[in-house]
Amino acid sequence: MTLTRPVPVPDEQSAPYWEATARHELRIARCSQCGSFAVPPDQVCPRCGTTVPAFSFEPVSGRGRVRSWTVMRQSFLPGFEEDVPFVLVDVELVEQAELRIIGKLLDGPEAVVRVGDPVTVAFEDLVPGVSIPAFEIAAGS
Repeated sequence: MTLTRPVPVPDEQSAPYWEATARHELRIARCSQCGSFAVPPDQVCPRCGTTVPAFSFEPVSGRGRVRSWTVMRQSFLPGFEEDVPFVLVDVELVEQAELRIIGKLLDGPEAVVRVGDPVTVAFEDLVPGVSIPAFEIAAGS
């Protein structure tokens, strides 16, 4: 099967994030001024407002809770036609309140998902050297 989905194109600011995901590690930008995480990192820290956040990418556990979810039954972007239906989850990571990341739920569209369910990060390998964060319902849930 040939990959038709778009793949991330890292820039200078996002390269450390994508290099980590290729190794199946979740690293999130952390402001050097206030220590808060930011997804995605920007020119200004969303927590303290500094314009010189000097973000470093720190490892996080990848554990979190489902804040919201939806079943995608139609492809709105080219390249996702073969993936539908799939579940997208909005996850708040345990490391910080409001630290949110959205990803595909790898448990499949038939999975029973509830707001508050614990999830753990997993990775979807798109092509060699390119992986994206996704999630799985935590064992024992």
